[in-house]
Amino acid sequence: MNLEKVQDFVNLDHGLATVSVSRADGSVHSSVVNAGVMNHPVSKAQVVAMVVLGGAFKLKRWRAHPGASVVFRAGWQWVGIEGEVTMFGPNDPLEGIDASELPTVLREVFKAAGGTHDDWDEYDRVMREEGRTAVFVAPSRLLGAG
Repeated sequence: MNLEKVQDFVNLDHGLATVSVSRADGSVHSSVVNAGVMNHPVSKAQVVAMVVLGGAFKLKRWRAHPGASVVFRAGWQWVGIEGEVTMFGPNDPLEGIDASELPTVLREVFKAAGGTHDDWDEYDRVMREEGRTAVFVAPSRLLGAG
C-alpha cells in the first residue's frame, strides 16, 4: 500500500497523530503520538511508525491484540490507516533484527516523525532509561480522502 498521502499529513503537522487500540472490555483507548512513514526494519514494507514509552498501556494491549488505527489531521482534512502492529524494544524482540540495532531504529522512527536532536547520545540514553519501543503499523486499510 502506498503511504504517500499519509506522508503528506505527517509533513503538515509535525507528525501528530491519534492512535487507537482496543481495551480488554472492547472500548477504545486513544492517545496523541508523533508518527511517521518509513520502511519496516525487517520486511522493508512501508509502515506508520512511532516510539512509545516502555510502560505504556498501548504496548500491553498490542502484545495481546496487535491491531491499531492511526489518524493524522490537518485542519478539516484527515487520513488514517488501520493495520497489524509489530514492536521492537527492550521487552519486544523482533525476529530478523538484532537487539543491538534498537538505538538506530528508534532514531530512524523519530526522524520519520519529523524529529531532530542536537545530542544523539543523550537521546539514546533517555530512550534506554524509559524503555522506549519502536511500534510499526502495517497498513491493511487506508481511511479518509484528505
